[in-house]
Amino acid sequence: MNEALNEDGSFRTSNFYEVMGDNFIALAFKLAAEADPNAKLVYNDYNLWKPEKRAGVVRLVKSLQEKGVKIDGVGMQAHWSLEGPSIEDIENSILAYAALGVKVSFTELDVTALPNPWDLDGAAVEQSYEQYEGDPKMNPYPEKLPEAAAMQLANRYETIFKLFLKHKDKIDRVTFWGGVNDGQSWLNYWPINGRTNHPLLFDRDFNPKKAYERVMALKSDNQPKQN
Repeated sequence: MNEALNEDGSFRTSNFYEVMGDNFIALAFKLAAEADPNAKLVYNDYNLWKPEKRAGVVRLVKSLQEKGVKIDGVGMQAHWSLEGPSIEDIENSILAYAALGVKVSFTELDVTALPNPWDLDGAAVEQSYEQYEGDPKMNPYPEKLPEAAAMQLANRYETIFKLFLKHKDKIDRVTFWGGVNDGQSWLNYWPINGRTNHPLLFDRDFNPKKAYERVMALKSDNQPKQN
């Protein structure tokens, strides 16, 4: 199930909701479990680090569990920036969802290196910011990511993955979004078309970036010590 809640944790209006109310979610999970009893069933949404939306997901998961409906996890889309969300907010959500007895997945991870035309408030792709196309202030790195920005991106990814490792017992998986290298990312054309973004671990030539090196160093640090 994907993106069924508003930012305040209430249910989004949809054709399913208008006809069936919030029961459509329980029915969808039930039918999915019947079709494939071995499938992992997850509720997935963006901005699940926000307290109000987090509370809405907690209510939803509890409601499904009380009805005896199978739900295995919560998927946190992770379209984040260099500045936010805070590690504290992300961690609070991991703890809140894990306390329900379900696993947490990070399903759409990328970290924009560019300024956004709004205070980062979700990934509602129907929003349009055509007036910013061609504005050099919104596309400051058209050739390559400068050293200072590359270090900032590396620091951000390192901090994020340190948190993931801290709670690896609660996390099922981490999935990057929009390809493997920067040139494949959706953030080159959203929210502003025609920009050159640098949100992933590999550059446009598939060369590993400093962010990749930081993440891989964490993996080495967490290897079991051999006697």
